Amino acid sequence: MGAVQKTKAGLIGTANRLQPTIGFRLIGGFAIALGLGICIGPGAAIAQSIPAHAEGLTEELVSVALDTNRQQAGVYSVRAGTSNHTRLAVLLPGYPSVVRPIVENGAMVRSKLNGNFLIRSRRFLADESIATLIVDCHSESGDYCSAAYQSSQDRQQHVQKLIDAVKGQHPSLNEVWLIGTSMGTISSAFMPIFEPKSYAGAIHTASITEPWAQGSYRELANFDYTRSGIPQVFVHHRDDPCGLTTYAGAKKISEKFGFPLITVLGGSGFQGGACQAQTEHGFKGIEPQTMRAIANILKSGKAEKLESFTVSQ
Repeated sequence: MGAVQKTKAGLIGTANRLQPTIGFRLIGGFAIALGLGICIGPGAAIAQSIPAHAEGLTEELVSVALDTNRQQAGVYSVRAGTSNHTRLAVLLPGYPSVVRPIVENGAMVRSKLNGNFLIRSRRFLADESIATLIVDCHSESGDYCSAAYQSSQDRQQHVQKLIDAVKGQHPSLNEVWLIGTSMGTISSAFMPIFEPKSYAGAIHTASITEPWAQGSYRELANFDYTRSGIPQVFVHHRDDPCGLTTYAGAKKISEKFGFPLITVLGGSGFQGGACQAQTEHGFKGIEPQTMRAIANILKSGKAEKLESFTVSQ
């Protein structure tokens, strides 16, 4: 990443998908990278045990029973060495919105969505007052968390049960913010409708703005973001290449409903498909600045005075 330069645009979007992982097998004190034939000594093997996306975090897997057959799981994360957090950022990842996390020794070491913007960047959001909660889809969803389910009251009730369990374990938490990205903005849009008093606000990153586009989600067609009555903010990259999440569409929605639009500029290392997480759609290369802007919203409840950021290459 190049030098960070502030701009005066006055305003600051995002997305998802999978990122490749390398499996390791420990043999005779050495880690062997499966499929690549790489041999790593004992010290390096230990270093590899904590993925970059979990660095500096203390994490725990939380799961609640929904009924006889289904569970709702999530990963609760805090900055290592901090406690008594007051704000909970509920992270609702994008397509396919199925995480299936594995937590070992206080860190999420594997999941189906490590490359998702919210998941890989949560370490930049968690701080002395903000804890994060990655939300999985319910255990019987298969490999896809459908848009119909994400827009349902069942989804809200299932996630709320998980939130209540976390708040029961950490009673200092008194504000809950929903943060969705890409397909996950179906959840962040609909959940407050069913229980608005449960949430301090919602932040929609790389939101679905073109519900009538091919392959998009009709659930958000003609959606009224004011129905819940809670504060909401849109965060979108000006150059988002995804045809389902256009910046022009985000600007139109924010102006129609009077919600702030935080415009993200810059980034680096773009690769993959237009709607995948390693492009501007997922704020690639500008994750820390984007998450700091989101943290400012959570702490102040305001977005109007935030500045945009440009990363020079």
